[in-house]
Amino acid sequence: MKTIEIKLPGAMVFEPKVFGDERGFFMETWNYQRYKDAGLDAKFVQSNLSKSSKGVLRGLHFQNPHAQGKLVQIIEGEVFDVAVDIRKGSPTFGQWHGEILSAKNNRQFYIPEGFAHGFCVLSDSAVFSYMCTNIYHAQYDCSLLWNDPEIAIDWPLNNPLLSEKDKNAPTLKTIDSNKLPDY
Repeated sequence: MKTIEIKLPGAMVFEPKVFGDERGFFMETWNYQRYKDAGLDAKFVQSNLSKSSKGVLRGLHFQNPHAQGKLVQIIEGEVFDVAVDIRKGSPTFGQWHGEILSAKNNRQFYIPEGFAHGFCVLSDSAVFSYMCTNIYHAQYDCSLLWNDPEIAIDWPLNNPLLSEKDKNAPTLKTIDSNKLPDY
């Protein structure tokens, strides 16, 4: 497994080994000891699967309290996946990292607790799998505006398909600071 360093502390990109031939392939998607040795010592308690159509953008979502770290990967299709550091007091507060995840590159992206997360679908559809370090608590679910000019994410699409929640989310500057996690 290859680990790719990125500029946001705690966020990581992995390229698991894929063993394949004309019959298909095998890939280990999680092995606690192997990932711990690579720098990710996480306990996952919930696993989720979603499917979205081309042009859908989901995010930027986070949960506070009960923050969730997420190990995400694409089972089918391709997405542009984004993590934003929103931890008050962090030296990388407001900075983001984007990664193309696809069924072809098999990359996994770990988004640490205290980060907002979002993705947009680049292929006709995408099946998105993610494991979380905390269970979902609807009452603590929060969003930030996907195109917040202060964060300035360089999304690879201009007119995404959004939920009402994502269309009306606050910016990092206007959100109640009590909703943001601490560093």
